[in-house]
Amino acid sequence: MNHHTCLRAYLAGIFIPTLILPLLLMALVLGKLTLPAPFPIERMVVFPLAFVPCLWGIWNMLWVASHNRTHLPLGLHGAILPFLLMPAGASLAKCLGVITLGPASVTWFQAIEVPYWQVACGFAFGLVVYYLVWKYIVGFVNRVLGVA
Repeated sequence: MNHHTCLRAYLAGIFIPTLILPLLLMALVLGKLTLPAPFPIERMVVFPLAFVPCLWGIWNMLWVASHNRTHLPLGLHGAILPFLLMPAGASLAKCLGVITLGPASVTWFQAIEVPYWQVACGFAFGLVVYYLVWKYIVGFVNRVLGVA
């Protein structure tokens, strides 16, 4: 079964973000309705809902297309993705006025100040999560769809 390999790779890639992002959206909406949040949460979800699933699918297609030449493990390939997502998301957030970069911290919505060391720890945690999700879940879906 070698028909539509790119389509199957794309579908395997979008599987996880398509399942998780609506749950995050629901949590954010419930938080917005129940907690007195001093900032507009809805501006925070536009980028992930529109961009991340598509990028995951394209990223998986890229792995399938390049795997015969690079022999890069799927988990490592997936762990590279946050190095593209974080600068793109931060640039968009900066342009939209969601974040302000200071000398020692990032300020979200002019209300929440996060030191850079916490951002770095969160990024490292995200790398581990991406590695594990890509290695086990996306790899499993690739095998089920006959892509890997």
